[in-house]
Amino acid sequence: MLAKSNSASANVNKTSLDYMAEGYWQDFIAGRPVAGGIAYEVQLHQCQLDESLVSLQRVDTLISQIRRDIAKSKGSSGALDEITLLTDDSYRNLLLFLAFYTGRVLARQWQNIPHWYGQFELRKHYPELPVVADDFYQHMAVVYSDNSNDSADVFFALEPIGMRLFGHIDRQFQAVQGEKIASGLYQAVSTRLPKNNGIDESVAAEPNLEHHSESVGIRPILITDETFQNQRLPVQATEHREIPVTKLAVAQQAEPSIVNATASVKPKISETPINLSATTTQLQTVKHSKASVMPEIFTQLLIEVEEIEVPQDVGKDDYLQACKILDQFERHIARQNKPRDQMQFSELHQTSRQQALTLLQNASALGNTDAMLRLAMYELLGEGRITDIEASKVAGVDWVKQAANDKDVRAQRLLSKMYYQGVGVPQDINSGKYWLEEAAKNGHAEAAELVTQWQDAQALITTQKQEQHSIKRYQLLIGIVLVGAILLVVFV
Repeated sequence: MLAKSNSASANVNKTSLDYMAEGYWQDFIAGRPVAGGIAYEVQLHQCQLDESLVSLQRVDTLISQIRRDIAKSKGSSGALDEITLLTDDSYRNLLLFLAFYTGRVLARQWQNIPHWYGQFELRKHYPELPVVADDFYQHMAVVYSDNSNDSADVFFALEPIGMRLFGHIDRQFQAVQGEKIASGLYQAVSTRLPKNNGIDESVAAEPNLEHHSESVGIRPILITDETFQNQRLPVQATEHREIPVTKLAVAQQAEPSIVNATASVKPKISETPINLSATTTQLQTVKHSKASVMPEIFTQLLIEVEEIEVPQDVGKDDYLQACKILDQFERHIARQNKPRDQMQFSELHQTSRQQALTLLQNASALGNTDAMLRLAMYELLGEGRITDIEASKVAGVDWVKQAANDKDVRAQRLLSKMYYQGVGVPQDINSGKYWLEEAAKNGHAEAAELVTQWQDAQALITTQKQEQHSIKRYQLLIGIVLVGAILLVVFV
């Protein structure tokens, strides 16, 4: 399998870490227990660790889940933090195993044998590397290419793992080699692939795919309009699941009127093209029809994600890369004049789409609300990464709520619509009103206008009631006077 098994790195005497790495892998494959155990071992097996580059995307998703689990544990008696995790044998073994596996994947791309160095060997062979003695993430590294004298061929696999678990928000990471630490294993390994092998053989790129100039680490398959048009024998897309029609149908309506025919609070949906400058492509907003390609609630969301800028401190590269792929899918779907669930795509296109969704999830897990909203949209449409319909819907709602709780005004506005219209959640006018007011309070112009209209309508109703009450009192008074006058005439 490794064509260069007689390479220089293969002839180097094995270190204790080499034996440890091989032992971890063999025990994992055979299902044998490791001393101290490995946390999330069942989930690791579910990641289908076949030593391919794309398998690192599945590992990144698992690490993101672990990060969320750690975040949820805070405040509880069993809280997990970085120090606790690194002193727990099962978690420490997990991080070491992930690093060893990443080294295997990277070396396989170079058709070489991974060779692991601890800090003693690193200082001996690469004295120029500023290794920090007490930094767990720098205490070992893998050499993966033939030129073992070049420190550029040394990879500190624990660094991107630590970054994904605790980086950005919790603390800053400083790379040994000075460059920015990638936000995931897939990205970190992708930047170190051989120049003549830009992507793993299991996800080989299609010829003449869209060219792009950015270099952000990950290299998902990029799809052009021509590849959509020229695809042969299309394969049915990954199971499309839709929110029940009764739920989506209400997306064509505005929030229920809080007052009857007194004031209209129907939002004005723009029908101009969606200009996504971040992706250099345009998505045409499609009017609703029998063959609608996108519910209005989500076309408006895509517009707002572009027009209402919310600063993002994390996950930008992953989000932009995902948009490059998904925007092309949306543009292609918009031209077909058929329901989304009838669209068909080739296996290559589906692979690309899944990579883009994984990038969205990665960015969402780091706290990027742009990614949360777009991922939520696909989950609510039943086109996300989760195959179970109900679980997909729940995940979509959770992402919107998380972004709304982070004071993203677009998410707050979207959540108000979802409650008003019963999309993904039970219809709840009070909750819809609450999130509409939150969006208005935090600066959402349309929400503020609707709240003002609602308040004006309420004031008008109150005035009308007061006037009607006054008229009734006036009429009663007149009636009493007339009766008195009549009695006076009768008796006098």
